[in-house]
Amino acid sequence: WGFLYRNYLRFWLKWILRLLTRKCELQRLLDSSAAGARRTLSVLRNAVHAEEADVEKCVKDVMQEKKIEQKNTEFKTNLHISLLQISGYKKLYVNVENLRKVPYDSDNKEHEEQLIELWNLLMPHENLKARISKQWCDIGFQGDDPKTDFRGMGLLGLVNLVYFSKHYTDEARQILSRSNHPKLGYSYAIVGINLTEMAYSLLKNGALKSHLYNMVSGLPQLEHFHQFYCYLVYEFDRFWFEEEPESIMHFNHYREKFHEKIKSLLLDYSVMLTLQN
Repeated sequence: WGFLYRNYLRFWLKWILRLLTRKCELQRLLDSSAAGARRTLSVLRNAVHAEEADVEKCVKDVMQEKKIEQKNTEFKTNLHISLLQISGYKKLYVNVENLRKVPYDSDNKEHEEQLIELWNLLMPHENLKARISKQWCDIGFQGDDPKTDFRGMGLLGLVNLVYFSKHYTDEARQILSRSNHPKLGYSYAIVGINLTEMAYSLLKNGALKSHLYNMVSGLPQLEHFHQFYCYLVYEFDRFWFEEEPESIMHFNHYREKFHEKIKSLLLDYSVMLTLQN
C-alpha cells in the first residue's frame, strides 16, 4: 500500500485536491495551520536551506513554481515567517556554538568584569576580598578560581549565569539561598553551568525548534536561548526539591530525569517553555 500510494495514488489525490480547492499543497498547509511550530516544521523541504538574505527570493521562487498569485499576501507572509524561523534557528545555533568555543580567559578584562558582575548580583552585601578566593564556593563554584569550572561550556556558561542573575535577580538570589539547604543543597554555579550544557544540547539536536518557532515570529535570537536557560534553572530547582534526592551524589540520576522531562515537553508542537518575569 505504501508503494502504491507513493507512486500512484498520491499524485492523483493532490491533483484532485488542487482542482477542488484551487490551492497547491503548500498553500493548503500554510492556510490551514496556525502560526508556530506545526506550520513551520512542515514547510517545503527544498526551501529549508535558504539563508536569511535569500528568504525573500526563495518565497518569490516558490510562489512562481507553484503558480501562486503574488497578490496572495497572506500566503507570502506565512511562508516568509516560516523560512525566517528555519534560517534563524540555524544561525542561532552557530552564535551559541561560537560563544561556547570561547574559553574563559582571566587575562581578558571583559571576561573578568562579567565574573565580578555575577558575584555582585548574587552577593550584593558581601565584598569579594580577592579574585582568587574560597568565597567563590559560596555561590557554588568548586574551588578558589571559577575559571576552571567554565572549561566545558566556555564563556557561554558565564553569560548564562550572568543573564539569569541580571534579569531575574530576586529569583536567582532565592535559588542560591535554597541551594545552601543543609540536606537538599547543591552547588548553584556548577549546576547552572550543567544546565547550560543541557540547553546547548537541546538546541544542537533540534529539540528546541517547536519552542522557538512558537515563541518567535521571525528570527530567534541569542536572547531567546538565554530565556530558555532561565526557565531550566528555575524549573530544575523546583524539580530538585520536589524529588528530595538522598544526597548530591545522586545528581546525575536526577539531572537525567529532569532532562527527559524537558525533552518530553518539547515534543508538543504547541510548547512554549518560558519563565515569566
